Amino acid sequence: MLNTFVVHVENKPGVLTRVSSLFRRRAFNIDSLTVGRTEKPEVSRMTITVDADVDQAKRIEASLYKLVNVLLVENITHEPIISRDLAMIKVSAQHQDRAHVLQLANVFRSRVVDVASDSVTIEITGGEDKINGLVEVLSPFGILEMVRTGIVAMRRGKRLSVPGAPLEVMDEVSAEADDDAGMSV
Repeated sequence: MLNTFVVHVENKPGVLTRVSSLFRRRAFNIDSLTVGRTEKPEVSRMTITVDADVDQAKRIEASLYKLVNVLLVENITHEPIISRDLAMIKVSAQHQDRAHVLQLANVFRSRVVDVASDSVTIEITGGEDKINGLVEVLSPFGILEMVRTGIVAMRRGKRLSVPGAPLEVMDEVSAEADDDAGMSV
C-alpha cells in the first residue's frame, strides 16, 4: 500500500541525505519525495510516498523520529488530504498534429508553456491519474522529454501541523477542523 508521510525538518544542510539514507538502509524504495520551505524559514516540509504495509509504515515513522533534525512526522495516508503533482511534458508536434495536441492539452486543463517549430511543452497539475492519463494520450505523438515534481500533500480543513508540539497541542489547535468539511477543487 502506498503511504504518504509529511515530515517537518530543520532547514539545514544534510537533512535530506539523512532522511533518504534512512529509507535506503531499511531497503524501502521512495516512490515520491518533495521538499520545500514552509511558512517558517527555519522549517522545511518533506512529502514522502513509499510502498509499505501497516507495520512497515509504523517502523518508518518511528525511525524518522530518531533522526536529530526531524521535528514532526505524520502518516496522512488514511486522512482526508489534498494532493497534487506537477509535470512538464515536451511532445513532438509537427504542423499537422499541433492542433490535436493543443486540443488534448485543453481537455486535461493543462497549459502550453512553450511552442517550438517541432514541439510543444505542456504543464499539467493534478492527481497522478490525471497526469498519467495525459501522458497516455500524448504518447502516440512522441514524448520527447518529461519531468515530474512528485506528490505534495496536506490535510483538508483547519487541522494544523505544529512542528515540535505534542499531538495533544496539535489536536487543541485544530479542534474546530472536525466540524469543518472542506472541499477540494
